[in-house]
Amino acid sequence: MTTALSSTPAAVTRRAIANTLKGSAGNLIEWYDLYVYSAFSSYFATYFFNGKDPVQAQIDAYLTFALTFLMRPVGSWYFGRFADRRGRRAALTVSVSLMGVGSLLVAVLPGIAQIGVWSTVLMYASRLLQGFSVGGEYGTSATYMSEVATAKRRGFFSSFQYVTLVGGQVLALLTLVILQSVLGEGDLKAWGWRIPFAIGAVAALVVLWLRRTMDETIPQEQVRAAEAHVAENQASAEPGTLKLLFTKHWKAFVVVVLLTMGGTCAFYLYTTYILSFMNNVSHISKTQTSVINFWALFVFMLLQPVFGLLSDKIGRRPQLIVFGVLGAIFTWPIMATLAGVKDPIVAFLLMLAGLVIVVNYTSISALVKAELFPSSIRALGVGLGYAVANSLFGGTVPFIGEWLSSSGHKEWLFTYVTITIVISLVVYIFFLPSRKKPTPLDDELGHAFDYTRAP
Repeated sequence: MTTALSSTPAAVTRRAIANTLKGSAGNLIEWYDLYVYSAFSSYFATYFFNGKDPVQAQIDAYLTFALTFLMRPVGSWYFGRFADRRGRRAALTVSVSLMGVGSLLVAVLPGIAQIGVWSTVLMYASRLLQGFSVGGEYGTSATYMSEVATAKRRGFFSSFQYVTLVGGQVLALLTLVILQSVLGEGDLKAWGWRIPFAIGAVAALVVLWLRRTMDETIPQEQVRAAEAHVAENQASAEPGTLKLLFTKHWKAFVVVVLLTMGGTCAFYLYTTYILSFMNNVSHISKTQTSVINFWALFVFMLLQPVFGLLSDKIGRRPQLIVFGVLGAIFTWPIMATLAGVKDPIVAFLLMLAGLVIVVNYTSISALVKAELFPSSIRALGVGLGYAVANSLFGGTVPFIGEWLSSSGHKEWLFTYVTITIVISLVVYIFFLPSRKKPTPLDDELGHAFDYTRAP
């Protein structure tokens, strides 16, 4: 039973902090598992793919990474529907459980030398399962963290979506740096790459235990409406269904896809593909690129709540416009300069410059999407829109980049990413609401800004 004390501002803030930590912990592990694959792919690529051609094996490994994005829309649909109809907590618990299974499978999987092509097939299966799980995790956790936040600090609290998302990559790189310093190149290729996947499987069990005590955020009326397939009004009828999404909220869905397009391409360019780019194009050693990536991403992670808090002051739309303008202007110069850089410090500064631009998007992207939908369709709308954009654009950046680089056209990738950012910039300017207009999230859980001055 709720006490008077639990309704005080301090108590509400404490509960928001506790729920944010529990909701984001699974996100941390989900993305750790995703980035461990990318960070360690150069060590196990020939083990599961082409053992005679390391370059082709690396391309195959990136193709497998891209394949995980095919399952994201499926996972987003399944878990978004699940979360909108049965609750956020239940959906988040199931998603992190599946992630643990995927990590464990890779940790124990034999190579092509032992079981032939089945090794490659099972690796595909583990990554498709991981993509299914992450597809459900992003939309549901973004929705949950937006709903448990205090009204005036939604930007700050929801920014922890990307704190943990980037934190997953930081932990993956830290694991890589530690193992590179402890184990030799031979041991890492022989068996050491299995260690981080085993860590991910164990961590998933810990998160599973933590999520048992999360507060639920959807109203019981919504759950009952989903169970009975009836409701008092049309907006809440059959929550979490594609019919509701595409008949009543299709415009918001399209906006989510297009506003995500440029941000996700820039994000994967500067956080995932750049590791291989520094190795193969800039010819900086693997050990040095691991350290560069770790510190750049660590700073990037710390900047998320700072820019999230900034959005609570100036609004979400101006910040996204800043990302769009700077991304359109500087993506090509940053990457073209990095291609000819040999100095690790200069490479670090260039990567950090790109990430400082991208943080204007990542710190608030989850909240911006959540604000566009009502509770009855929020998890599905956010998750599916994000997953579609990632599958078509962001997830293919490492594969496209590796392919273009090997073909002698590495600069085409910079142009591609710039074009996607420009398209998203148009959406930020013309199709996102200003801070003067309340969002569905504001109407349900309290207004983030002072709307009394709205015309």
